[in-house]
Amino acid sequence: MAALRDWLQHRITPARHRPPDRFDRRLIAPMVLGSVLNPVNSSMIAVALVPIGRALGASPAETAWLVSGLYLATAVGQPVIGRLVDLYGPRRLYLAGTAMVGVAGLLGALSPNLGALVAARVLLGLGTSAAYPAAMHLTRSEAERTGQSSPAGVLTALAVSAQTVAVVGPTLGGLLIGVGGWRTIFLVNVPLSLACLVLGALRLPKAAKPTRAEPPASASRGVDLLGMALFTALLVSLMLFLMGPRAADWYLPVLALVAGAAFVRRELRVPAPFIDLRVLGGNGPMLATFLRQFLSYTTAYAFLYGFTQWMEEGRGLHAAGAGLVLLPLSLSGLVVSGVTGRREAVRGKLVVGSLVQIAGCLALLTMNSTSAIWLLAGVGALMGVPQGLNGLANQNALYRQADPARMGSAAGLLRTFTYLGAMAASAADAAFFTHGADTGGLHHLALFMLAGAVLLLAVTLIDRSLCDLTPRKA
Repeated sequence: MAALRDWLQHRITPARHRPPDRFDRRLIAPMVLGSVLNPVNSSMIAVALVPIGRALGASPAETAWLVSGLYLATAVGQPVIGRLVDLYGPRRLYLAGTAMVGVAGLLGALSPNLGALVAARVLLGLGTSAAYPAAMHLTRSEAERTGQSSPAGVLTALAVSAQTVAVVGPTLGGLLIGVGGWRTIFLVNVPLSLACLVLGALRLPKAAKPTRAEPPASASRGVDLLGMALFTALLVSLMLFLMGPRAADWYLPVLALVAGAAFVRRELRVPAPFIDLRVLGGNGPMLATFLRQFLSYTTAYAFLYGFTQWMEEGRGLHAAGAGLVLLPLSLSGLVVSGVTGRREAVRGKLVVGSLVQIAGCLALLTMNSTSAIWLLAGVGALMGVPQGLNGLANQNALYRQADPARMGSAAGLLRTFTYLGAMAASAADAAFFTHGADTGGLHHLALFMLAGAVLLLAVTLIDRSLCDLTPRKA
């Protein structure tokens, strides 16, 4: 075993020496592979909701929990694990999280009922929450080590890989379902997890090496467990209510308000808070970035899940066929990300992305049960453009706006707002498809998406701080 380990170490990491003035490229493979675990699991499920519902006798409102369970776990897990990354370094959190992904994939493949499947998705959400904050932490650490304040290529690789996998996910999911049934979209996590564990163990630094860490006195006070617990209670109670608002659940928003008030009080008083609200509250541009991320992904995921379900039920396509129809979405997102990735024009990307989202929402209003396949594919291609623009623009903005000592938790919060948007989209899908994914429900969903896209455009246009986010040379 020792000989095999040494051979792998030599083959996979031939140079132990880190170039003093260049990003350590050995880190890119584990960073990228780990970061795509969440978007691939987020998107593959889109084409599996109908087959799972049929197999387990569940309605669309019930299978929506497969989406919401993962996003709720991720919304909580990303900033929590991101904070742990800031304090203790990325390696341990990365390895523990990616191992959890493999376990969750195996449990999902063996689940006998919807409840067990939802539990597996929650575990997947927690496991996939580690890699992206770890990657952003490593990116910032390497940028400071090398003196290159604008690692555009690395940031682009992270964003483009996530965006590409997110849009390719439905097609991949459809192919996997066509080959081995819906359980294969869970089982595929096992080899992905193993690959992450091998790359992470061999390539990630064994100790965090930040150049601008928090003061030792702050770190020595430990983890703000109470703050994390209150943050979790706030998010969980709020999102449980938003998933299906009912008068009988009046206690959930009350609990959210109480938890939120206690969280604010706690974070303003504790010496080493989980989320430094003083800094966050004074960073208006970063708060605007979080809002834009929420709006961008509410529309994006409402389209991904809603349009896919409608194609299968309202248009009568098979899961594999729906995945293939979404292939142009994947291709356009990939092309746009690749072409624009190294250009940091944050404001321009967001303006174009929101305008194209508006056009796509208007196109959905023309869809009906007899719409031609080429027209469905064309709408998908149109909606792929903002997929390739908005996420990359918001990530680049956050990189420049966040406190370097809290890059992991800031990146986690960015992903939290991504999945809050996804949960809002899932709630909208459940609300508009109460009696199935019919054309009337699709049109109402399109109007909901249109409102979000218009608001995204407005928030972008009024934020003058985006004009100052120009590339900085080393």
